Amino acid sequence: MTSAGDDKVLLLLRHAKAEQVLGKPDHERELTGRGRRDAAAAGRWLHEQGLGAELVLCSTATRTRQTWEWAVSGGACGESVQYDSTLYGGGTQGVLQTVRELGGEAQVVLVVGHNPSMAVLASSLAEGDGSVLAHECLAAGFPTSSVAVLRYAGAWERLDTGSARLERCHTARG
Repeated sequence: MTSAGDDKVLLLLRHAKAEQVLGKPDHERELTGRGRRDAAAAGRWLHEQGLGAELVLCSTATRTRQTWEWAVSGGACGESVQYDSTLYGGGTQGVLQTVRELGGEAQVVLVVGHNPSMAVLASSLAEGDGSVLAHECLAAGFPTSSVAVLRYAGAWERLDTGSARLERCHTARG
């Protein structure tokens, strides 16, 4: 049994729409105009929902960094931001391990990352538990600028498959 103080929120934000430039390294791809607008809209939504993160874990890719910058311009907030290359190339298990290792005492952790890792992680952590509408959003492909909101009770180190509830899923468009 956990107390209300053990309740944690994990926010998984897929980066916004990025350019497709032949020959440009994937890691260096930048947001498009639509991507910047959508990222700002994601920030507005997070702010409107009262979902401020104590810790933001962001992939080192240009498009994820820019997504977070534009989300902040839209109203998102994060007390501390850490950039981690594991969130770029580590897949679902790498993202999970990063949250476990770096989550610490934070009540709300936001991860800015990539698909399919964001959608697969949200789905596996919840294993169907939570909002039917939120699970339908994930099943629809979790488009760019989508946010999954998961609730979890316990220490981040123990976060695992089936240990969270998917409360909301939102696709931001600006």
